[in-house]
Amino acid sequence: MPVKVLVPTPLQKFTNNQATLECSGSNIAQLFDSLEESCPGIKSRLCDETGQPRRFLNLYVNSEDIRFLEGTDTALKDGDEVSIVPAVAGG
Repeated sequence: MPVKVLVPTPLQKFTNNQATLECSGSNIAQLFDSLEESCPGIKSRLCDETGQPRRFLNLYVNSEDIRFLEGTDTALKDGDEVSIVPAVAGG
């Protein structure tokens, strides 16, 4: 069973309008590569030039923020759910 990825609406133009994808990867960095293979162009929207998640995106593995885990080295296993959540600001 692969990793389930929840894709926000603004990025669904890269996923053929799919809100949920199934990908593989043993960590977040590998998951980004897997996403890029199946959805060309999406990785540059998710990562900066160094491979780190862009500042305006929050990534969660099973509801845990990867910033408080291992970042892009956060381990993934079959059946995990990764949520890509755009940051929201306002005042």
